[in-house]
Amino acid sequence: MHTEKVNSFLEENDIKYVLAQFVDIHGVAKTKSVPAKNIFDVIEKGAGFAGFAVSGLAMEPHGPDFMARGDVSTLSVVPWQPGYARLVCDGYVNNEPHPYCSRVVLKQQLAKLGKRGWTLNTGLEPEFYLFKKGDDGAMLPVDTSDNLAKPCYDYKGLSRSRTFLERLTESLTEVGFDVYQIDHEDANGQFEINYTYGDALESADRFTFVRMAAGEIANDMGIVCSFMPKPSPDKTGNGMHFHLSVTDSDGKNIFHDDSDENGMGLSQTAYHFIAGILAHAKAICAFSAPTVNSYKRLVVGGSDSGATWAPAYECFGDNNRSALLRIPYGRLEFRLPDSGCNPYLVHAALIAAGLDGVERQLDPGEPMNINLYDLSPEEIAEKNISVLPQNLGEALDELEKDAVFVEAMGQDIVAEFIQIKRKEWIDYSRHVSEWEVRQYAEFF
Repeated sequence: MHTEKVNSFLEENDIKYVLAQFVDIHGVAKTKSVPAKNIFDVIEKGAGFAGFAVSGLAMEPHGPDFMARGDVSTLSVVPWQPGYARLVCDGYVNNEPHPYCSRVVLKQQLAKLGKRGWTLNTGLEPEFYLFKKGDDGAMLPVDTSDNLAKPCYDYKGLSRSRTFLERLTESLTEVGFDVYQIDHEDANGQFEINYTYGDALESADRFTFVRMAAGEIANDMGIVCSFMPKPSPDKTGNGMHFHLSVTDSDGKNIFHDDSDENGMGLSQTAYHFIAGILAHAKAICAFSAPTVNSYKRLVVGGSDSGATWAPAYECFGDNNRSALLRIPYGRLEFRLPDSGCNPYLVHAALIAAGLDGVERQLDPGEPMNINLYDLSPEEIAEKNISVLPQNLGEALDELEKDAVFVEAMGQDIVAEFIQIKRKEWIDYSRHVSEWEVRQYAEFF
């Protein structure tokens, strides 16, 4: 977008301020509001931030500024905030791409695919809960009539939250999202919005925008839109499934092959890519399920509605929603990530793992086309299926010993991620919960 086009965009949309936006290591949106007349300063030099104030940038108070340099191709209006535009930024320090900026890390991984003439396309499926706050601050169902034991696809539950869902859809549509489905998910007050896939960088930028939009639209309505991985112990969690395909320079999906003898429409390249993900699944878990709460979603077991829909087992299968990787035909669905992840880091980790599988021509083994939730631990072991880490500490241990991610994504950001998340795990481990007090205060 050249200078003339930028000026036309600002004038046509009556833009007064531009949000120079990037994300911290958690994937949380950070911004500065810049008067529209100064937009070219952000594009050319960047908006300056005190990096020490932002989680995961590994900067000190006496260091240089973190400069958020705008990617002009991302310039869009902010529909719920008239007069504002959003400009997604990459982090620079001392005029060099900052190795702790997760968008920079993803772009570097995409460049490795680009050398092969490949593009990673992803479709993300964010899930979220709608709550209202009680007088005591407790999160309560926004619609008390949404109380069915199996509420998935329920008309009443969907209809009675339609005002929020319509506002969210209209905001996303205004900035170019092709929203094609909205549904009530498996838990009371839980929903999912689906929009057409894009390239990996666009997908990560878009999911960040979804969380920004949903949070502010809900706040304007006096409610809470929560992307917390597991808000309720007995309800399904908020997943964010990644649909993956890779196209070549001619736009052909190189994961697709109708001659696949397994009937899943996959090429040999796709099988190698799957094998790479499975080989590094335990380490990828740290990026895909990055919070203490994430592992309440990934437990082996069910929920009130009968299933968690979250993977616990490291395998793949034909349209198998109990496996880590489901194969819808000719593409992959990676079911591990939750809605609290940093989408840039998950994409970068998937590329690193998948390319390792391709380069080493790894074999993923036989597909598992059975309901894994029905199997006992002994039966799972007999089939040589590994179980994903069951807490954040275990996942960090796996990431720490997997050299592929340090080599591919960079020592800097991987070490910083592990350090920050270790502290989160230690803080949680030392926390004394109400359950512990009830259980042990008068037990002995």
